[in-house]
Amino acid sequence: MEVLLEALNKTFGEKTVLNIERGRIEHGSRTGIIGPNGAGKTTLLNIIAGILAPTSGRVLYDGEAAFPREEVSLVFQDPYLISSTVEKNISYPLKLRGISGEEAEKRIRPLMEELSLEKLRKQRPWKLSGGERQKVALARALSFRPRLLLLDEPTANIDPYTTAEIERMLLSISGREDITIVTVTHNLAQAKRMCDRIIMMHKGSIADRGSCEDILLNPRKETTRRFVEGELLI
Repeated sequence: MEVLLEALNKTFGEKTVLNIERGRIEHGSRTGIIGPNGAGKTTLLNIIAGILAPTSGRVLYDGEAAFPREEVSLVFQDPYLISSTVEKNISYPLKLRGISGEEAEKRIRPLMEELSLEKLRKQRPWKLSGGERQKVALARALSFRPRLLLLDEPTANIDPYTTAEIERMLLSISGREDITIVTVTHNLAQAKRMCDRIIMMHKGSIADRGSCEDILLNPRKETTRRFVEGELLI
């Protein structure tokens, strides 16, 4: 799915937190959104996800202004799981879509196997570690085969081993399915591993955009270079 941003503005009271003249997330890309705290990254992600409405401007999904609810999935940094088993959490979106039984099992079993969740199938959420909870949330988000997957700091609070598992799974999914993945992250090393396109945000605007190599390894713009080198941007 291609996502276009046109004259996108978001204000809270008198404060403008997002002001993007134009932006594009390419179909099939693995796009990372980076930038300092307060740059507007999560606000932008929530607008793309249909959680927030822009004050003005619009988001186009494959050229259409209507939000494609059945084709978009969002994974939060701290996911909410329903009070049921792991397998029922993962299959919940399928149940809402009238898919159950054998077809649902065909979809959720490979996801559980790929994320090492099969042995936890009957486990309850409160007995899971933070990393396991995040893997369940990711499997749930992918169960209905979305065309646009949005991730907000998906591995910020989990261990390196689980982070590696999740990254491998996302790269695998990207390689074999028609999906666009957008990840908000503060972890530039993760962005280098995971993303092929980068959007650099600063003060609510897109300060830079391009390939991962151009933005993170060979930045041409001063603001991007300073951020990538670890300087605090105000």
